[in-house]
Amino acid sequence: MRYVNDTVRRQDRLLDEARALELLEKGEYGVLSMVSDEGGYGIPVNFVWDGKQSVYIHCAPAGRKLEAIEKNNKVSLCIIGNVNLLPGKFTTEYESAIFFGTAHIHLTDKEKMEALHLLINKMSADFKDIGAKYAEKSFHRVEIIRIDFTEFSGKQKKVPHSAK
Repeated sequence: MRYVNDTVRRQDRLLDEARALELLEKGEYGVLSMVSDEGGYGIPVNFVWDGKQSVYIHCAPAGRKLEAIEKNNKVSLCIIGNVNLLPGKFTTEYESAIFFGTAHIHLTDKEKMEALHLLINKMSADFKDIGAKYAEKSFHRVEIIRIDFTEFSGKQKKVPHSAK
């Protein structure tokens, strides 16, 4: 996975690579964007990073996401970090990272269960035992999407704060 920022128009607003990866590791949700028959399709999703180059997303075993991925598996995941609205300055401080890659479905049962455990560890760390039982019981009602990233970039805006 390459950190590619040369296409960012505002080079003065680049987010450093370490912070972009921190958003990937700790972010609670992102917007998964893909192409469907109706055009562009973006939807908020929970995800978990495997610590390498992929994330896992859980969803129902049927639906628009999966239909879109079946037809075109090139996707992006945008993760928003800290946001601070500055109404008196008519601007917003922000940080975000966007990850580009290829989505995969029809994973093996073993990989799907491993992904569910990664999700439980991230989203429900205090309930791992109950989560494991829930994953087993609900396994037939869950699909897992794995996205293998090839590149990513990040952007931020910070506004100097004047002392009062």
